[in-house]
Amino acid sequence: MFQPNMFESHHHLLEMGNGTPENELDLIRDDGYESKSGTDNMEAASGDDEDPNEHPNKKKRYHRHTQLQIQEMESFFKEFPHPDDKQRKELGRRLGLEPLQVKFWFQNKRTQMKSQHERHENTHLRNENEKLRAENIRYKEALRNAACPSCGGPASVGEMSFDEQHLRIENVRLREEIDRISGLAAKYVGKPMQSYPQISSGASRSVDLGVSSFGATTGFSGEIFGASDLLIRSVSGPSEADKPMIIELAVAAMEELLRMAQTGEPLWIPNSDGMGHVLNEDEYVRMFPRGIGPKPLGLKSEASRESAVVIMNHINLVEILMDTNQWSSVFSNIVSRAVTLEILSTGVAGNYNGALQVMTAEFQVPSPLVPTRETYFVRYCKQHGDGIWAVVDVSLDNLRPATISKCRRRPSGCLIQELPNGYSKVTWVEHVEVDDRAVHNIYKLLVNSGLAFGARRWVAILDRQCERLASVMASNISSGDVGVISSPKGRKSMLKLAERMVMSFCTGVGASTAHTWTTLSGSGADDVRVMTRKSMDDPGRPPGIVLSAATSFWLPVPPKRVFEFLRNENSRNEWDILSNGGLVQEMAHIANGRDPGNSVSLLRVNSANSSQSNMLILQESCSDATGSYVIYAPVDIIAMNLVLSGGDPDYVALLPSGFAILPDGGDHQTGGITEVGSLLTVAFQILVDSVPTAKLSLGSVATVNSLIKCTVERIKSALLNDAA
Repeated sequence: MFQPNMFESHHHLLEMGNGTPENELDLIRDDGYESKSGTDNMEAASGDDEDPNEHPNKKKRYHRHTQLQIQEMESFFKEFPHPDDKQRKELGRRLGLEPLQVKFWFQNKRTQMKSQHERHENTHLRNENEKLRAENIRYKEALRNAACPSCGGPASVGEMSFDEQHLRIENVRLREEIDRISGLAAKYVGKPMQSYPQISSGASRSVDLGVSSFGATTGFSGEIFGASDLLIRSVSGPSEADKPMIIELAVAAMEELLRMAQTGEPLWIPNSDGMGHVLNEDEYVRMFPRGIGPKPLGLKSEASRESAVVIMNHINLVEILMDTNQWSSVFSNIVSRAVTLEILSTGVAGNYNGALQVMTAEFQVPSPLVPTRETYFVRYCKQHGDGIWAVVDVSLDNLRPATISKCRRRPSGCLIQELPNGYSKVTWVEHVEVDDRAVHNIYKLLVNSGLAFGARRWVAILDRQCERLASVMASNISSGDVGVISSPKGRKSMLKLAERMVMSFCTGVGASTAHTWTTLSGSGADDVRVMTRKSMDDPGRPPGIVLSAATSFWLPVPPKRVFEFLRNENSRNEWDILSNGGLVQEMAHIANGRDPGNSVSLLRVNSANSSQSNMLILQESCSDATGSYVIYAPVDIIAMNLVLSGGDPDYVALLPSGFAILPDGGDHQTGGITEVGSLLTVAFQILVDSVPTAKLSLGSVATVNSLIKCTVERIKSALLNDAA
């Protein structure tokens, strides 16, 4: 069992409120008075708030704070609601207060915020309950007066319509759910923290009250080609006996994430290059002695933390993280597949506060040379005051003792803080234990640096995607947009089509367990790997046999230089064999980020070959500090005209190809200047037969192999000659 202070948020998880008696809340005064005694009952003591010298019967002493002191502490509270000893002493020194005064002010403030939130939540639940009761009474009256359509007599249940029976069942379910939540909230408001109900595997009533099982829901990220891709590794949802343990684990993980996100030294030690922080393993074990247990043999630790300000409000960020489809879409180049196995709690008061779901996901690097990291975990979301949310993941491998896990997720996730003008501050913590021995040598430095799976990559992707989403939602034509796009509706359709293209590319280029790559020759890093998939009954993809081919290799050229070369239409004929040396003209351009390389383009290839003279290419290029992509697909002119006029882009058939450009994770000295090399993955998708039941010929494989190898040679020749 976990220690009592790890259960601080247990009541939220069980969809109930917890508050403080009104006479205790009266100790929080708007004029700056606060009580030095009486606070022990106001909040469960955390490790840094306990004071052995406190006496419960000690006479109350009041301290009037100045308006400046209150304003300073209010401002500090928004950033650090749980200041440690060092922070309290520093704040007290600045404001002319004793550290103990500062401590009690923060205790009272936390209690006040908690009580206000829970009172509002309980009022909302009571109102919902009353409305549902009234609706149920009206429905019962309607049923009582219902007549049989054939004989005119009273209707029996068996004669009701399907809709009526469904509504009745749904009404009862909703009423019982609201009654449970309201009853629990009313029961536990005002109770001290230590009085939470004991949850054990035998306490079936506690589990039934606290956990709502709505059945397993599945949602694959990205796009699915055929039946073989539906064979996700067999993972079942948790048993009823497991659910109490999952709740305790999620609550403890949330507490750990908050401390990991907000604590500085000695837990996090600055890197030697000053670009980040390294986790102090000894301090971590001291601070979190229980957790999910010791590190298994054969696994190594990876831990990182990163912060950024992103252009999205906190509510939308929480929604993206808690919706599997949105999450896997926004992070498509790191999340290859994701499934929600079971929703244990949907949250309370109409939002995700207290939401809890069991998931499985695969995390990838865009290359067949880096195995995906598959994890089985619980995700828990909780609100921590006004405008502050946290979402945490923690592995559930201990519930599958027969499975040997190659990746275990210690409490990881993000703390989200509301900022003015629709912005949010995101602090991301990524902490895993993994067996990465199967990673190819050319990718080991990248993986060890944390740029492959660490917090910096998650935050960089989120920042870029927030800019992209802001561009999609724009209601006007940006000054950075040029070409044939004439309306905001056409602009939005083109961006939506490009988003589908990027997702399709990213979910098909990695070493997912759903993919079976075949190496065509030898064992070198730059050998071509291929796989085939059948495309059937998918309006967004041409029907037939699709051959995917990919290769990854190292270039002694900085990633930015490789990215600029590949995305520029003026240099396309240097590597694109399909353009056949023709002139490439940009017909439309949509800027979707601060970096000028982040854009969506429509290109026309004016080839000397008359059969290709009207070929159009849709291309998206995007770049951040951890990687860059250039992804493109040939598109039909008639279909593209419909998209540009605002038509539905879902029916435009696409087979995306492109490039993933990553830093190699190391520094190289060239002429006294430190440079970083590039890891380049080239991937093609080609329709080799329009009949889905046809067999793949060796000639098709040989053609694709030659195509990709020739493309690689052209890229190497152009970039290395230019560098020389």
